[in-house]
Amino acid sequence: MIKVLLFAGMQERAGTNELELDEDRLLISEIKNALQKKYDFPQMFQGCLSAVNEEFADDDTEVTSGDTVAFIPPVSGG
Repeated sequence: MIKVLLFAGMQERAGTNELELDEDRLLISEIKNALQKKYDFPQMFQGCLSAVNEEFADDDTEVTSGDTVAFIPPVSGG
């Protein structure tokens, strides 16, 4: 099982801040594609950072069962 943490607009669109994927092994890019299809995230991954177990990761990073993935949207403020 892979835990996925969502924030901001992704959290609102999915209706939850945490998802569990019943998979043993996926790439970050595969997780993004699956979430984009399921929740219709329009451009939400653009500029978004990915982290696996609290370490930044890229789309080619492999995630395995027991890992936690977080998608961190760009932050703006003043």
